[in-house]
Amino acid sequence: MVVLSQPVALDNHASAIPTYKPVPVLTSQSIPVVDLTDPEAKTLIVKACEEFGFFKVVNHGVPPDLMTRLEQEAVRFFALPQSFKNQAGPPEPYGYGSKRIGPNGDVGWIEYILLNANPQLLSPKTTAIYRQTPQIFREAVEEYMKEVKEVTFKVLEMVAEGLGIEPRDTLSKMVRDEKSDSCLRLNHYPTAEEEAEKMVKVGFGEHTDPQIISVLRSNNTAGLQICMKDGSWVAVPPDHSSFFINVGDALQVMTNGRFKSVKHRVLADTRRSRVSMIYFGGPPLSQKIAPLPFLVPKQEDWLYKEFTWSQYKSSAYKSKLGDYRLGLFEKQPLLTQRSNV
Repeated sequence: MVVLSQPVALDNHASAIPTYKPVPVLTSQSIPVVDLTDPEAKTLIVKACEEFGFFKVVNHGVPPDLMTRLEQEAVRFFALPQSFKNQAGPPEPYGYGSKRIGPNGDVGWIEYILLNANPQLLSPKTTAIYRQTPQIFREAVEEYMKEVKEVTFKVLEMVAEGLGIEPRDTLSKMVRDEKSDSCLRLNHYPTAEEEAEKMVKVGFGEHTDPQIISVLRSNNTAGLQICMKDGSWVAVPPDHSSFFINVGDALQVMTNGRFKSVKHRVLADTRRSRVSMIYFGGPPLSQKIAPLPFLVPKQEDWLYKEFTWSQYKSSAYKSKLGDYRLGLFEKQPLLTQRSNV
């Protein structure tokens, strides 16, 4: 997840938005699906995180009408006049943004709202959005976040159990913390005309999510794609009743590379607009991120340097969308270290 810097008129940047040819679609059987009520869920989650860095969650317990209500409120907001929406921007990093992704020239066929998910750290732009929208909007956001946080905690605790990490809340307590740096992103990808030679516009270019874990729910419009281990891209069939879980950069580090932060992107649909809601579970800014001692007892076996979430977040938001951000925090090979002595 990378924030957009300023609202930009769509027409002014349409020619700069990248395009891709459509790719094969994964069948439902190809995507790991985890039933959270399954006694083997923790084992299936670990396997999915190792093989894909991505999986679908069913029987998650979040009421369908709550998901639908937030989607409807998001649609109402994005349907407002552009001049009204711009009053909630530019994002700092929270607020309304459009088309420009980050400070380094990335653009996409997208507009969005980024909201702070921690009521203890409410931002002025988040407050501004709540002032400019009906009370039902804030209520839908807060109810949705309450429920999706519980899904996040449950999944992270299952990850810990599946890896044999003790205590069970080693990962979830970072997101539960009253100072956790988590956020909710509401994305809107308008319909886009098909380009020449069957090319489609990029809504959000390829990237990984910096946080520990991402919990995504979207409407029934296609567009999400993930990158497989062999470098090929596959499209994920939409399912508005389920959640899709992404391993984030921080979790890749904490598992010392055993889990991979999945690279993903969104392509704009030529027939229907796409609305997605993503909860990014992040630790407190001061939280130290490093391979977990339970998994990697010897520091000489660490693949990454220790850093705080604040340091990584600052570095990630200054990068281009498709950069391999963890490269700056990988430990140098021993031979290289000796040559510098």
